[in-house]
Amino acid sequence: EVQLVESGGGLVQAGGSLRLSCAASGFTFDDYSIGWFRQAPGKEREGVSCISASDGYKHYTDSVKGRFTISSDNAKNSVYLQMNSLEPEDTAVYYCVALTFCERPPRPWGRRDYWGLGTQVTVSS
Repeated sequence: EVQLVESGGGLVQAGGSLRLSCAASGFTFDDYSIGWFRQAPGKEREGVSCISASDGYKHYTDSVKGRFTISSDNAKNSVYLQMNSLEPEDTAVYYCVALTFCERPPRPWGRRDYWGLGTQVTVSS
């Protein structure tokens, strides 16, 4: 059974930090790039960051560049998202996603094959 399990969400004040974790199982981790997507109330789901399985390339959407850092631990089949300098606009449900690729723009996001259930991040002003 494929599983992507997110953890680490919560409530934090603006300017604070959170570290999200994603634990993957049930598929060959090395075959997939892993990404983080988010969805805020009333908004479309958007890609936040991804890390390539092939060359370690890391992509960030413009609004989080310089604040968020993605990393992976292949020995643990896990991916992390360190989020610093959080803003109220970062409030959303964050999802871990297994992607067929993570590449340089203009099309960084591969096909989204597997999704986690999400973890809530709330940033208060």
